[in-house]
Amino acid sequence: MATKFQTSRFLLALFISAVALTGCRVSVSLTGSSIDARAKTVYIQTFRNNSTLVNPTLSQQFTNALKDRVQGQTPLTIVDVKGNGDYTLEGEITGYSINPVAIQGDETAAMNRLTITVRVRFHNKYDENQDFEQSFSRYADYSSSMNFTSVESSLVDEINEALTEDIFNKAFVNW
Repeated sequence: MATKFQTSRFLLALFISAVALTGCRVSVSLTGSSIDARAKTVYIQTFRNNSTLVNPTLSQQFTNALKDRVQGQTPLTIVDVKGNGDYTLEGEITGYSINPVAIQGDETAAMNRLTITVRVRFHNKYDENQDFEQSFSRYADYSSSMNFTSVESSLVDEINEALTEDIFNKAFVNW
């Protein structure tokens, strides 16, 4: 007669065998990303700046920030030819605006807000249910007493970091 210990061992061995035989694909990541085990590459298009107000360096800054995030948080290799990636990220910058946000009693702005909006299309070669097309928007506020050109670079860096995190989470963490 089998003991409870032997039965437990048998059931555990049976479970492990069943999982192994089903060809289950598991992906593990320390960053929380969910990358298909078959995926090795990603294509990231240069995001054109189609906004009305144009920062001439924003397109390259944003694209580089997105590439840096993907390279830093996944094992994927970035490829330069569209169609060669297991994943594809493409889109355009659709908004770059400065607006007052804190109006004072004398009808002047105490704070201004820089807002950047990016339209993103994501394609997953292995699971088209994860494909999406979505706009992402983030902003940073700054004092109206400051010269915009003196703070623009740091504001853009701050916004790019937040935008790329949102895009990365949507594409690779399934948030």
